Amino acid sequence: MRWIERRWPLFGTQSLPDVWLLHGADMVASILGEGERWERAETRFGILASRWPALVLRLRRQFDLLADMGGDDYRRLIDMLTWLLAHPQSGLFLRQLPVVGVDSKWLESHLGIIGEWLRLLHPSAEAQTDFWVLSGLRRDADRLRLRILDPGLRACVGGLGDIHAPWQQLAALPWPVRRVFIVENKQTGLAFQDLPDAVVLMARGYAVEQLAALPWVRQAQAVYYWGDIDTHGLAILGRLRSHLPQVHSLMMDEATLQAHRELCVTEPDPHRATEIEHLHAHEQAVYHGLTTGRWGVRLRLEQERINWDYVWSRLLALRE
Repeated sequence: MRWIERRWPLFGTQSLPDVWLLHGADMVASILGEGERWERAETRFGILASRWPALVLRLRRQFDLLADMGGDDYRRLIDMLTWLLAHPQSGLFLRQLPVVGVDSKWLESHLGIIGEWLRLLHPSAEAQTDFWVLSGLRRDADRLRLRILDPGLRACVGGLGDIHAPWQQLAALPWPVRRVFIVENKQTGLAFQDLPDAVVLMARGYAVEQLAALPWVRQAQAVYYWGDIDTHGLAILGRLRSHLPQVHSLMMDEATLQAHRELCVTEPDPHRATEIEHLHAHEQAVYHGLTTGRWGVRLRLEQERINWDYVWSRLLALRE
């Protein structure tokens, strides 16, 4: 600390601090009350940087992570990264990992940071963002849930009517499906009654790309999507139609919304796009009405709340 004398008319001569010299970041952190966090982050930075120099630039931007991660989590992170680097193509499932203290729940909550560091430690895979490719671990097969609504189609698969199986296996089914219904909610799909030549696929959310990879979906005479009347439901419709241009929407119109206005709820986190690609004009009009609050603020009509008699009469009418 450097001091300087100042003379004041009322107070006389006083000695005041002029320059405060701080020697090093640790002293700054101590004065700010962050000494303990700084020391912990600095120690961990040194250990990680000496072990994996490729992480240095990224670690310099991750002070909060290094300072605040619990000791057990920090040790698990190092052990997990060490094991994955030593076994780049293990092909194991999460629950099979022989790393002490690491379970699937912990790993799932730390996939982001582990994947980020793996990319830096594998320069050849810098552009790769898929954690499962980077880690060499085996991902659970992506499964589709469907119900077979036609007795004749059920006979093609030994009488099964409700199937939850990897989509690659479902893609190989050699059956003459003429109509495919895709619904956003599982309970809605379970409520379907028998319909000729039809199946219903359930609860895919935004993950609709693989539906277009099913040959019997692409070749069906009619494919219908029925989702919630909200911004995300219409965004999913647009996404699906980008892969399956022939998709028709069902009960995602203003008339259905108005007929069930009293059953609407609030959409918690609306889609932010001003326009959704691949929507037809009347669907785009509904989207704009929802985003502008034409019928109410953040309005949402969940499909399972629609009167089932109303629903079924429209589904039966499709046969005509």
